[in-house]
Amino acid sequence: MSSAVAPALVEISGVGKTYDGTHWAVADLDLTVRRGEFLTLLGPSGSGKTTTLMMLAGFERITRGDIRLDGASLADKPPHRRNMGVVFQNYALFPHMSVARNLAFPLAVRGIRGAAANARIAEALALVNLEGMGDRRINTISGGQQQRVALARALIFDPDVVLMDEPLGALDRQLREKLQVEIKQIQRRTGITVVYVTHDQAEALAMSDRIAVFAGGRLQQVDTPRAIYDQPANAFVAGFIGENNRLDGVVVERHDDRCTVEIAGGTQVRARASNGLAPGDQAIVTVRPEAVRTGLEAGALANRFDAVVEDRLYLGDHTRIYARLPGGGQVTARSPGTVRDDRIALGWTVDSAFAFAQKDAVGGANG
Repeated sequence: MSSAVAPALVEISGVGKTYDGTHWAVADLDLTVRRGEFLTLLGPSGSGKTTTLMMLAGFERITRGDIRLDGASLADKPPHRRNMGVVFQNYALFPHMSVARNLAFPLAVRGIRGAAANARIAEALALVNLEGMGDRRINTISGGQQQRVALARALIFDPDVVLMDEPLGALDRQLREKLQVEIKQIQRRTGITVVYVTHDQAEALAMSDRIAVFAGGRLQQVDTPRAIYDQPANAFVAGFIGENNRLDGVVVERHDDRCTVEIAGGTQVRARASNGLAPGDQAIVTVRPEAVRTGLEAGALANRFDAVVEDRLYLGDHTRIYARLPGGGQVTARSPGTVRDDRIALGWTVDSAFAFAQKDAVGGANG
């Protein structure tokens, strides 16, 4: 996407979903999907991301709030009238039909048949690199090829939005990574708007223009992959996205957007403070392993400690160090060289550490 912010295509406003009238699977959701963007809904199982996708598709009715597509409410529109393509994890293809007949089905529903349908089928197969496979039966092609057919079927009728629910979850890692690239290339080439659901943080970081992080039925943060990774909104996002060290303690001092947190054994850590964090609050300090410096590089940093090396793993391009700080806090670091000493200096800058209120660690939907 270009640096200019695209106009809104989908607007989710105050949306909530409950199945029993008491517990909210999704609560108070406000989210905009921009035209032509690749937006990923990311979160652990039960976080509300798939329920949100199903409400978008029309397969689940919203309990409250509204969803608008290009300014028009979808509240009373059934799935087949929403002009959205859907790709499921199990692909939902007709196994007894040929590839071409699977692609022809959504066209026939919309009254497109004959030469016009054949032309679209040929274009769709070319788009997903399956030229010449129209006559193959679904149950004779590979999982990766079936995924491509499912994607082609979702794109063939020119939908406003394509919804994808864990579409690569059943594939092995190598094929999954290959198809991640292909899907993103197709999205860029066609300019289609994609809403993609996954629990795989690496997949979300690699594919998305923006990521919406869910936990406990609530939206925790929505931003670009880099902003989500480098500037997490709370302790849940910091811990869920990528690898992070976590140090629990109490805020003893705050000045502007910086604070000092006392962790186990009286050790003090300086960090960037989240909004509302005040002296006396229980806090979580997070710092990523790649931000932790070792040896001489740690010497002049604001957070510098003499740590005990408990374990080390040589991984080729770096050594992963598992160390314990004075007082007992555990930290993982990455060193570019081989580490043999049992004691090591560790350190990190104030800007690379974030302090969050423990009470805000996970945003629950039920209180």
